[in-house]
Amino acid sequence: MFEEVDAALGEKLTDIIWNGPAEALQLTENAQPALMAVSLASLRALETEAGFSVRRDAAFVAGHSLGEYSALAAAGSLNISDTARLLRIRGLAMQKAVPVGVGAMAALLGLDFEAAVAVANEAAQGQVCQAANDNGGGQVVVSGDKAAVERALEIAKSKGAKRAMLLPVSAPFHCRLMQPAAEVMASALANVTIRQPASPLVANVVASSISDPDEIRRRLIEQVTGTVRWRESITYMASHGVTRFFEIGSGKVLSGLVKRIAEGAVGIAVGGPNDLAAARDALAAMQSA
Repeated sequence: MFEEVDAALGEKLTDIIWNGPAEALQLTENAQPALMAVSLASLRALETEAGFSVRRDAAFVAGHSLGEYSALAAAGSLNISDTARLLRIRGLAMQKAVPVGVGAMAALLGLDFEAAVAVANEAAQGQVCQAANDNGGGQVVVSGDKAAVERALEIAKSKGAKRAMLLPVSAPFHCRLMQPAAEVMASALANVTIRQPASPLVANVVASSISDPDEIRRRLIEQVTGTVRWRESITYMASHGVTRFFEIGSGKVLSGLVKRIAEGAVGIAVGGPNDLAAARDALAAMQSA
């Protein structure tokens, strides 16, 4: 899979991933396919070193925002080449949708989702301000026009938020300002073959499982401007008997959130060689249960 990923990303992006500079890698059109590459390379290591099979071992697949594309590639719904190309298009389209400095995103900590939505609505005042990510554990991200998001920070603090802070992002993702990017993705996805995934996808925008290729295509388009309903997605999977969640790729943030959302659930991050032993033990426990 490493060779497939390299070929899909193209020589220029592969060189940026391995050699930098960091500023180029951090551009969203490069970062999105690069993060997918890390996820799929980690998946291959889990398959070869621990005997993991998406079809056999995963009741569902899911991904947070751009991770939804990695999840679909892992489940065989998208091929790797199309996934890399779509994520590069997605990154470019999202960056171009709103001029730099016009939009912003902010994390509101210590408010539940309904309270954060109320804050966003109060802050909008004729501009765009909406809940972009419902991450769970009292963490909600709002997105929209910069002035409206800055108003949301002050309102959230007055409503009892533990912390409210602007995020260092290049665009206001997952809000109505991204509509131009959604239109670009509709065109791009229309020309891609989407297959039924080996395991159902729990889609960001509906927080329930889907497998129909046409619905997957539609939900990927909606995801550009819609809320990432991560808390509800984890709750949905837990309610269907999932107790072990494998976070495959860069970072361990989602594993931590799982433990805060679903009581008794275990989050297992697989992003490097040192993670494989724990993943192997967790898989053995699953298969012997």
